[in-house]
Amino acid sequence: MTKNFLLVLDRSAGRLLSLVEHPTRAGALQARFDTEKQHRQDPSIEVVVLTAASEQALRRTHARYFDDVRQMASGGLRHVPEARPVADRAVRRTAPGFAG
Repeated sequence: MTKNFLLVLDRSAGRLLSLVEHPTRAGALQARFDTEKQHRQDPSIEVVVLTAASEQALRRTHARYFDDVRQMASGGLRHVPEARPVADRAVRRTAPGFAG
């Protein structure tokens, strides 16, 4: 059984503002439309509905919504030995426009 999640992100800050599970897809989509109306004047706010078996699965498959830039760089490149120095440098600094 899949679950429906409404995510609200602040792209300029690089962070998740809210995560709400909805029992039905229709309910999640209605909440999305309502939330988009609330934030229509702010182009940095992204509102999405995603489905997954669990919140844990969602966090694994859509890490960009949950991890900051340093976590993504470290996690994504740690398995490639040649890329490890690049990941280490990325972890040491914060990219402009992202929280960290």
